[in-house]
Amino acid sequence: MIVTDDQRWDTLDVMPTVQAELVGKGVTFTNAFAVNPVCCPSRASILTGTWSHTNGVWDVAGDHGGFQRFDDSSTLATWLDAAGYRSGMLGKYLNGYKGTVYRPPGWDEWFAFTSNPNAYFDFGATDGTSELLFGSDPGEYATDVLAERADAFIRSAGPEPLFLYLAPKAPHIGGPGRHTTPAPRHAGAFAGLDPWQPPNLNEPQAGDKPLHIRSLAPVPLEEIAGLRQTNLESLLAVDEMVARVLAALADTGRLEDTLIVLTSDNGFGWGEHRRAHKIVPYEESIRVPLVVRWDALGAVGTRDAASLNVDLAPTIAAAVGVDAPGAEGRDLLPLLRGEPVRWRKRFLIEAWMRPKWRIPPYCGFRGERWKYVQYETGEEELYDLAQDPYELRSLHRTLLPVAMRHRQLVRQSPCRPPGYTPLPDCTRYGTSGPDVIRGRLRPEWICARGGRDVIRAREGGRDVVRCGRGRDVAYVDRADSVRGCEIVKRSR
Repeated sequence: MIVTDDQRWDTLDVMPTVQAELVGKGVTFTNAFAVNPVCCPSRASILTGTWSHTNGVWDVAGDHGGFQRFDDSSTLATWLDAAGYRSGMLGKYLNGYKGTVYRPPGWDEWFAFTSNPNAYFDFGATDGTSELLFGSDPGEYATDVLAERADAFIRSAGPEPLFLYLAPKAPHIGGPGRHTTPAPRHAGAFAGLDPWQPPNLNEPQAGDKPLHIRSLAPVPLEEIAGLRQTNLESLLAVDEMVARVLAALADTGRLEDTLIVLTSDNGFGWGEHRRAHKIVPYEESIRVPLVVRWDALGAVGTRDAASLNVDLAPTIAAAVGVDAPGAEGRDLLPLLRGEPVRWRKRFLIEAWMRPKWRIPPYCGFRGERWKYVQYETGEEELYDLAQDPYELRSLHRTLLPVAMRHRQLVRQSPCRPPGYTPLPDCTRYGTSGPDVIRGRLRPEWICARGGRDVIRAREGGRDVVRCGRGRDVAYVDRADSVRGCEIVKRSR
């Protein structure tokens, strides 16, 4: 399993080995997502198959995140280790891991970044017994160090089966400004790229985006250009690392029966919606690359079913033939085989980060057509992805019934970031006694409760009225939806 860091889903085309040897000889999941688009929470989900609301890892540090928050007693590594696999973790483990002698259970080989973890040179790592320091020589470039160790891990193995978790830093920013540091041999390889100009670049439209996005200053175009260029250049060393891993597998006779997974912990914005970062629920942040090659299975092509980072652990466990205790994701093997299978139509996304990150906690659902997000601030977003794939215009006010159905989904879901209270599934409520509820001149979702209520919802657009106990009277327009009201008087 190769897990890059902050790699966008749409960047695989700059990696020739990945294109020829993984995409060309495996299955590409064209709709792959991280359910919490942040490094540490996503990696916790990858290793356990659980959402943040289950594993408790919401942030990269602090009381609700980081290495110290993660329960490592039951992970993909422990499951496979118990089944006789020789397991190795090389690269980035979890944010906040800085110990030099602690090796989490299940790992036989251990090489984890420690000090200066986002730097490509001049960083520290540990083999589980002592700290190793790397300098600035070209041969000490982080991705190349991992490639050499991955090669050695495979070639030195005995007859036992292997599990390798290979986690390079690339293309995470780790250079001057908001840039990535490519290997010296690749610096400038993508100089002169055409300008990045998607429709949502440095947008939000006033009123459609929540305040925390509207208040961001546009990302300077030169910053976007430098970020994009160095991001892509850093992936060239990852591509060469993949080639070296494949060669080691082939030379040792393991390639045909090795399940190879390439993915990322989350995506990253290149200035879309004024965001050059992750965490947000927009497509650039939650979508990730996912390619699976398994020659013994013989599956090649693409799959468009929604696949999630929580699916990876149960998929690998199923391939090995072991249980995945506690996993909440689904086994992707039936999709890999091309079997007809009932699959999810929507999935939960969630996030909670400390105030310094300026993104309020949120819960939401991403479906085949609709994406709905509800923030701790009470702000909402609703996008019709079929008509608005760049998420330019939120419809949470104009398509109130769709928004309210998603409010209900959030309330029914287990998504409860720390301190988060979901919005009610009605815009206005009655009391337990008799009420007169007067509608306003905009669409509403009105819920009466008990008593003899009178609801006057006329002239409010396409309202939804739900009556409760008691003999209720609803004065509504012809286009309004009414349920449970004993007397309904519609306008002519």
